[in-house]
Amino acid sequence: MAPAGSTRADDPYDDGPVAALRRIAFLLERSRAETYKVKAFRAAAATILPLDPDEVRTRAERGTLRELDGIGASTAEVIAAASSGRMPERLARLENDEGGPLVSGGTEIRAALRGDLHSHSDWSDGGSPIEEMAFTAIELGHEYLVLTDHSPRLRIANGLSVTRLTRQLEVVEAINEHLSPGGGDGFRLLKGIEVDILDDGELDQTDEMLGRLDLRVASVHSKLAMDSRAMTRRMVTAVKNPFTNVLGHCTGRLVTGNRGTRGQSEFDAEAVFAACIENDVAVEINARPERRDPPRDLLTKAIEMGCLFSIDSDAHAPGQLDFQIFGCARAEELGLDPDRIVNTWPVDRLLSWAGDTVST
Repeated sequence: MAPAGSTRADDPYDDGPVAALRRIAFLLERSRAETYKVKAFRAAAATILPLDPDEVRTRAERGTLRELDGIGASTAEVIAAASSGRMPERLARLENDEGGPLVSGGTEIRAALRGDLHSHSDWSDGGSPIEEMAFTAIELGHEYLVLTDHSPRLRIANGLSVTRLTRQLEVVEAINEHLSPGGGDGFRLLKGIEVDILDDGELDQTDEMLGRLDLRVASVHSKLAMDSRAMTRRMVTAVKNPFTNVLGHCTGRLVTGNRGTRGQSEFDAEAVFAACIENDVAVEINARPERRDPPRDLLTKAIEMGCLFSIDSDAHAPGQLDFQIFGCARAEELGLDPDRIVNTWPVDRLLSWAGDTVST
């Protein structure tokens, strides 16, 4: 992701103020900073993006940047430095503190990944517009990104009704046409959903809408302390649904982070993973640092049983797309064959796999 940048504030800087503001936001998100700290930099980037660079430079020289909506003292300082070809001090500090590797290992599997199957935008509980998620995925080298905003019942996460999801699919089509006019071989933003697994194992969206999507991640978000037998039935029922492609963060645990910790759901892992194998459903290795789901013992069991996997960031902001490396390190440590990770597959193979169960 440009600019890689030096960590010295007096080094020349050639990427411009928009790139500097976006890079600062990316690094803040990557470090899991509070959302309000990030929004100012993305808002400032959006403000100056349509302006002529000469106007931005002139305003910086005259000290009038803050007359523009969305430009404050911190962002004006970044814009002024970048406009004059200097590395902004805020960016230099972040590159030094947050720009290095997130974790040791995982680089071989990360290099094999072609995309990410689990991401959120500001249409549900993410923090950025769809196009910003797509642009960052491109900068990270992805060939595709699946947009998986939440389903209706998850109201706390602003889940998408049929009407809103229908509108979102039109937006995705427009973004793809902009990125690859005529449907070329460029980056693909894929239509998806993180669909809630209801108490009885049914999926929280209509079959008609699920059938219009490229890929579906099914996850449990409620009644996580359900009795083990009932939870097993619930998850197996969801996995058997022909629309389910990926079983998301299967235990629902939280091990760190500002939401606190939460124990994992209890279920018969062997029965659930056997259902995944039988129904060609991938087990998600959720790479969010606060989840690390499945736990090591369950991940080892799923590998030994022969499951397919997806390694997903579950990103709720562009900088969090970089979280995939955490899951890659876990998979690499346990010797997982990259070909069993469905998002190492080319997009045509991925889409064929994701559509097979729907069409049979």
